[in-house]
This record gives sequence, C-alpha cells and structure tokens, in this order.
Amino acid sequence: MKSPYVKEIQPEQTVSASFLVCSKEIRQKKTGDPYLSLLLGDRTGELDAKMWDNVAEVLDAFERDDFVKVKGLVQIFHNRPQLTIHKIRRLDDSEVDFTDYFPASARDPEQMWRELREVVAGISNPHLKGLLDAVLDDEEIARRYRIAPAAKQIHHAFLSGLIEHVLSVCHLARMAAAHYPFIDGDLLLTGVVLHDLGKIYELRYERGFSYSDEGQLLGHMLIAVRLVGEKLRGLPDFPPKLRTLVEHMILSHHGQLEFGSPKLPLFPEAMLLHYLDDMDSKMECMRRTVEADRQLEGSFTSYVPSLDRSLLKKDKYLNGALVAAAVAISAAPIPVPVAPVPAPVVPAAAPAVAVAAAPPPKPQPAPVPQPRAASPFASKLLDALKTVESKRES
Repeated sequence: MKSPYVKEIQPEQTVSASFLVCSKEIRQKKTGDPYLSLLLGDRTGELDAKMWDNVAEVLDAFERDDFVKVKGLVQIFHNRPQLTIHKIRRLDDSEVDFTDYFPASARDPEQMWRELREVVAGISNPHLKGLLDAVLDDEEIARRYRIAPAAKQIHHAFLSGLIEHVLSVCHLARMAAAHYPFIDGDLLLTGVVLHDLGKIYELRYERGFSYSDEGQLLGHMLIAVRLVGEKLRGLPDFPPKLRTLVEHMILSHHGQLEFGSPKLPLFPEAMLLHYLDDMDSKMECMRRTVEADRQLEGSFTSYVPSLDRSLLKKDKYLNGALVAAAVAISAAPIPVPVAPVPAPVVPAAAPAVAVAAAPPPKPQPAPVPQPRAASPFASKLLDALKTVESKRES
C-alpha cells in the first residue's frame, strides 16, 4: 500500500511518495527556462505540483499516465496545497499496485452487476427484456459495463462509476414511475440501462481516464445506438416503432441541443429519463466536489465549471458555527445575583428620655462576578465536536 495518499498530505510537509501523472505541461519561466506543471493523483484525489529546477534532466523521463516517485515540499499557493518537486523518477508498472492510484466505486462491481440483472429480470415487456438481455449477455459489453467510469471527470468519474450511476437512476425511475401512472415503467427502465451504454467505448480507462478516438469522433449516444442496432438484428420480431422510441431516449437524454443531444425529449419517458439522469449526475458531482476540495480556508469550494458555481461545504460551515458558539458559552461569566440592601428602619417618635436608635447597618459591597469554567452543556458540545473531527481525520 502506498503512503501517503493525497488526502493525507499536509502543508509544510516534506513528501516522498508515488503518484500517477494525471497531466504534464512544460512551461516557461520569465527567464525563458522551462519548468514542469504537473497534476499528480491517486485514488483519494489530485495534487498540483511544480518542478522549477533541474527540469532538463527529467523532461523526457516520463509522460502522462506514467507512475512516478517524487520528493518535495508541500506549501500553500492560492489557498490550496502545491507540491514543489525536488526529485522525480519514473516507476515501472511492476513497482506499483494499480488499485492505489485509480479511484473506484465503494461498492462491489459484481454485486452491482447482479442487482442490474435483477432489474432487467423484473421487466414484463418481452421485447424490451429480450433486448436488454441480448445486450448484457454479451461478454465484452458485460466486462466493460462493470468497470467503466460514467464520465472522464464530472460525475461518477471512477472505476465502476457507470454501473453505480445506472443503478441509482433505476431506483429513481421506479419511484417516479409509481408516482406518475401514465409512465411506462418498462420503457423508462430500458432507457436508463441503455442511455450511457456507449461510454464503455467512448472512454479509455486502462490507466488514467480519457476519450478514445471513437469517443472523440462519435460520442457515447451514437455508439449506444449502434450497439443496440447490432443486437436488434438478432431480434427480428422487435416492433419497429418501439425501437424508434428506445433510440430516441438514448439520443435525447442530455435534454438540450447545446448539451450534446441531437434531439430534444419528445415524450414523457424520454423527458423523465433526462431529468433523473441529470439530477443523479449533479448530486454526485456535488458530493464528490465537496469531498475532494482542497481549499484550506473558508466554507466554499473552488469554482465548479460544470455547475457554474462554488459549493458550500455544509459540515465545515455548521461545525464552525457550533465551535464558535461553544467557545462563547464557555467564556461568558456567570452573572451573580446581588441581594438588595435593606432600607434603614426609621424608628417612631419616642419620648425625649428614650435612648437614641441604633445606626443603620452599613451597605455591603456587591460581589464581583467571577468567570466560570465551561458549563456542562458547553463541555458536552465541545467534546462532541472533537469526536466528530477525530472521526473525520481518521
């Protein structure tokens, strides 16, 4: 197991560790000399890195998607950690464990595959079920479907991300179909299972994630329609109009022409597929962005182009407010009630021979309020927050 992982690296720390080269750029200093701008990564995240000196010696020693061993100092630049590399060398594939470097679903892909086949087994329309079985029974498609990411970087961008995304949308589709009685649930689920099928060939995911030549030239929608067409040749009784509906759902699931769909959704199941797919991808994008954000100060992430906004790190925002409240409670003095000084008693008129009345008692000074130790409530709150922080760090 490699150590440290990206998420374990702290500022002002000297690091000696191995990483995957996610990107490599050769740039120029103001003096005209070259320097390296790298993005290094492992399964826990990515780290910006720069190499300023002795660059000529290593320019051609490694490329993108290679594994490298680096030594350097982590500092803060623009509120984010940045590694200044002092030494770097390429690693052979035999020196690393691939599972340390590529993000993957937390779920077991084989278990997810069985769950997907159960979804298909529950479809009652024999034509749609036959089509899905023909697609998923293909060994090459099945192998790729289990390991492919759902995207290069925006959402579910990890190994087995595609099937995790599809299963999530299947669950949403079942609930939505139960809510809208006019929806054909079998048709909707068929669209869900097939809508991103083309990504198994659109993306390359043997090492880093990138687009294949086929993906660049055609895109996953056209690839999916082609794969479905190949399987339909073995199903001569499949209704032509039903085929058109399935193809339309694949081609329109991005919802807008500017988002890559050649057609807009034109019937309820196609529209619902678009919104469920869009919702699931955006929710995962939000979750992953907040989890992986490297901004050190403040409660917001850096700008997210795909969502056109920065995101609030809700836990940090709320925990920061709770800590401030607890500190304020524990530091506040306890007000000590001051007993009122009794007014002097004026005696009634007495005969001249009577003894003079005793003088009134001297007023006592009010006690000075003393700062108190943390109240039981504040102490429990602070202890709970420390427990939350320790669990998060672990």
